[in-house]
Amino acid sequence: METEQLKIFDREKNPIGVASREEVHRLGHWHETFHCWFISSEEGRDYVYLQMRSDYKKDYPGLLDITAAGHLLAKETVHDGVREVEEELGVKVAFQDLSSLGIIDYSVYNGELIDKEFAHVFLYNCSLHFNDFKLQAGEVSGIVRTEFKQFASLWIGETDEIEVEGFYVDNVGNKKNMTRIVTKNHFVPHESSYYEAIIHGIRTNMTKNQLPL
Repeated sequence: METEQLKIFDREKNPIGVASREEVHRLGHWHETFHCWFISSEEGRDYVYLQMRSDYKKDYPGLLDITAAGHLLAKETVHDGVREVEEELGVKVAFQDLSSLGIIDYSVYNGELIDKEFAHVFLYNCSLHFNDFKLQAGEVSGIVRTEFKQFASLWIGETDEIEVEGFYVDNVGNKKNMTRIVTKNHFVPHESSYYEAIIHGIRTNMTKNQLPL
């Protein structure tokens, strides 16, 4: 993965060339990513789905993250980003079924990693069961969901912990159900402004589609 070629940009989103993924994160080049958040409504409750990153991941192992996300390669368009969903989750999604939340730019500094992203962010309103997910070994170790109200309360500071439910795959390949209390420390440390933008986008989408909040 470190040799993958990515388009790089200046702060104003002007393309300035191509660089390897390793160089992008080492030197802090702005680059494009694809983020897809799964949401659903069930029995009057709205949910947000999260992936649990594999313990074998170099960055942020075992932490909760965007439902599916990845880098856009140099020769890819935003439409090609849906491959990340099928690769990571085993769920085939059509680009036209996604709702765009626009581009969110943000930076994360973690030791020698400098991650500056122009993230193309989308919502997928799904009606899936946990058994519908076929996770990519070595990348994703579980899928959980939490009520959207809880998720929002956590990231706007109204509560310190929330409950998630779902499943994980252990180190020998066994699938196990789980319910757990988590805090912000259990999430990949994207900027708080990023999570706040996601919350606003989900609320706006639900209102537009007249879904319960």
